[in-house]
Amino acid sequence: MYDAGPQAAEAVRALRELAQERPDELELFEGFTDAELDGWAVAVPEEVRAVLREIGGLETEDHEYRFGPRGRESFTDGCWTLGETDFGEGSLIVGVGGARWGPVVAVNPWGADPDVTVEAPDFTAWLAGFAERLADGVPDRPRGRFSVPATSTVELAERAAVAGDGGDELAALVGRGDSLTDLVDLHGLPGYPCSVDWEPYFSTFHNTADTGSSEVQFQIVGDGRALLLRSVVSGDFLGRAVRRHRVPADAARRAVAELRALAGEFPDHVVLEAGCADSVVDGWAVPVPEDVRAVVREIGGVAIAGLPALRLLPGAPEHAVDPELHRMLGGDGAYWPLARIGNGNGNGRSHALAQIRIDPATGQWGYVVSVPGDGAKLREYPELALLAESLADLLLTLARLARRAAAGPDFAARMARDTRWLFPNTGEPWPRPAPVGEWAGSADPLLAAATELPDGTHAADLRAVPIPSDLCFYRASGWPYAARLERLHFAAAGQLAAAVPVRG
Repeated sequence: MYDAGPQAAEAVRALRELAQERPDELELFEGFTDAELDGWAVAVPEEVRAVLREIGGLETEDHEYRFGPRGRESFTDGCWTLGETDFGEGSLIVGVGGARWGPVVAVNPWGADPDVTVEAPDFTAWLAGFAERLADGVPDRPRGRFSVPATSTVELAERAAVAGDGGDELAALVGRGDSLTDLVDLHGLPGYPCSVDWEPYFSTFHNTADTGSSEVQFQIVGDGRALLLRSVVSGDFLGRAVRRHRVPADAARRAVAELRALAGEFPDHVVLEAGCADSVVDGWAVPVPEDVRAVVREIGGVAIAGLPALRLLPGAPEHAVDPELHRMLGGDGAYWPLARIGNGNGNGRSHALAQIRIDPATGQWGYVVSVPGDGAKLREYPELALLAESLADLLLTLARLARRAAAGPDFAARMARDTRWLFPNTGEPWPRPAPVGEWAGSADPLLAAATELPDGTHAADLRAVPIPSDLCFYRASGWPYAARLERLHFAAAGQLAAAVPVRG
C-alpha cells in the first residue's frame, strides 16, 4: 500500500463506499472547485486535484481532517496542516511542493515520549491507508515500523563545508544551520510508516522555569526533500545538549579581515579604532594570549550603527564598574570589560556589562558574557547571557550580522533588532542551573571541581548550550526565593558559570 501509492480515484472510491456503509462513523466534506484550487498560493498537482474535487476533508469519531489551507494566504513552511493528533497535542502535516504532494508527517513534540512519524510518501497514499485502517476497524494513527535519525543542521552544514561539497542538496537546504534545528532526510526512507529518532531541545521536566510555552516549528523544504524541526525554547529549560557552530582556528584573522572590509565598504555604518603595539599590550594588568593580540594589534574598538561600541583597549569610560559589582564579578584579572549595553541597545537606565571571562590561573581568555550592571539587581536576580566562545567569535558574529543588515534598508534598526540577545534575559534559551551537588562523583573534571563550591551554589555547564543563551539562576526551583547572590564564579574561562549565594 505505502510503497507504491494507490491512484487517487481508488482512494476516493474506497472512502465513498465506507461513508455509505457506515454513515455514523465517517462523514466526507464537500470538495473544491478548480477555480478555488487555482486560487491557492501553491500549485495543486492533478493527482491531488482528483481527490480534492471530490473530498474536502473527513471526520470520524476520533479524527477530523480538513484538506484546504484553512484560510492561510501563504505556505511559507512548505506544508499545510491536515488536522490535529493526540487530542490537539500534535499536528498532521502534508508537504505542498513538488509534482506529488507529500510526505505526510505526524508531529507530536510533547510529553515524555515525543513522536515524529512519516506516515506516507504522499497525500493519496496516506488517504488510502486511512481508508484501509478505517475499513479494518483500526482508528488509531499508524505507528512506525521503521526508523531513521534526525540530524543537527549545524552538523550537516559543517560536514559539507569540511568536505568542500557546496553542492550537497541537504546542506543547501539548511544554509549555515541552526543549533536548535534538526533535519530529517525524507528521501530513501526504509519504509512507511517511519518514525524519527528525535526529541525537542527543551524540557517540560526539571521544574519548568516559567510559562511552559515552548513549541516546535516544522517546515518541509526542497519540495518534500526534508523536514526541519526547530525547537523554540520559551518558558522551559533546555533539555539536551546542542551542536554549536565551530569557531574556526583562524577566527581572529578572519574577524579582523571582515571588519576591515565592512568598514571600507560601509563607512557610515562600521567604524574601527586603531589597535596598539605588543609593547603596549605587555603592560596590561592581565596576560594577553596571541589570539587576542591578533585582534587588538589591528583594532582597538568597533562601532557598528545600532549597537553599543565595543572598546577592546583598557580605560574606556564604558568599562567603569561599581566596586561591589566588581567584587561580585570576580575582581581583578577575572574579566575584561568590552561594552556597556543599554536595555534594548538603547541608553536607558538599565544596563549590562559585556565582558570576556579570564581564567586567573592560566591566563586563558574565554567566553564572552553579558552581566547586569546594577549590583543590587544582580544580587537579587542573578543572571547572565552567554554571547560567544571568544572575542574573535563575537566579532565574527557581529560582522556576519552587519553584512546581512547592509543588504537591506535601515541598517541600524536591523542590527539592534538582531542583537537583542546582548542584554540578559531577552528571550534566548535557558540552560538549567543545577545544584552543584548533583555532579558529585562526575568523571568530568570541570563538573567535579564545581562540587567544591559552597552549599547552595547553582551552576550550569555552558560548553554545550546554544549561543546566545540566557542563564537565569533565580529561575531554578532550588534557588530560594529570598536568596541573595554573594558572587558569580566562572570556571575554565567561562565554560562553567555558577552563582554562589550569601550564606545564612
